[in-house]
Amino acid sequence: MARTRVIPVLLLRGRSLVKTVRFRKPNYLGDPINTIRLFNDKEVDEIVVLDIEATRKGARPQFNYIEDLAGESFMPMAVGGGIGTIDDVRRILAAGVEKVVVNTAAVTRPGLIEAIAREYGSSTLVCSMDVRSSFLGVQRAVTHGGAKRLAEDPVAWASQLERRGAGEILVNSVDRDGIMGGYDLDLVRRVAEAVSVPVIACGGAGDLSDMVAARDAGATAAAAGSVFVYHGRHRAVLIQYPRSTEIEEAFGEKD
Repeated sequence: MARTRVIPVLLLRGRSLVKTVRFRKPNYLGDPINTIRLFNDKEVDEIVVLDIEATRKGARPQFNYIEDLAGESFMPMAVGGGIGTIDDVRRILAAGVEKVVVNTAAVTRPGLIEAIAREYGSSTLVCSMDVRSSFLGVQRAVTHGGAKRLAEDPVAWASQLERRGAGEILVNSVDRDGIMGGYDLDLVRRVAEAVSVPVIACGGAGDLSDMVAARDAGATAAAAGSVFVYHGRHRAVLIQYPRSTEIEEAFGEKD
């Protein structure tokens, strides 16, 4: 059995590294390139870089900056934000990025997911699904940085994304983003049971035990932001990542 991947998620606002809480109040953390260099030294499994402004502003990806980021990364990288055409995908992959992450364009650009899977293979395509609960507790997938709700239940939407060609599905709880109180394990479990492609849990991790719980709920990878960039209850900025021996011990897995 493959070892559970532990994946830092970096949020870009322009060319700055930020961290949000429930998709709001982006807090400036530092320089993304320096952060990637630090993660290189820590032998991170892989990394996800998401531009949180591109889609909201209707902007295309920052191709030159993505190339700079990929050039500094010794680990596999997935990039999302602003991707709307197959040419965007081509340019990102040509920059040295291994995977693209698509969210809003799965709704606004009919046929794009299918085209990416057909042209580059499902292994290059991560479909990100942001999920938010209403006041009545009804969960729906959201797009446009959390601003627009879909009619589909998250499980039904995940299944549709798989049928259209998604190679992986990143399940991100908006309600738990930045809270560090644990993943939405029920959501992770329901999605993992409904699809056959790998599921990446995201939103809410506070420590390795939360990531183990996500694995036990069916996720094949555990992604997080705050736990890798903050330290202590006052949230001092500190780039950190567990040693491989700590990961192996926590998960009871070895390569």
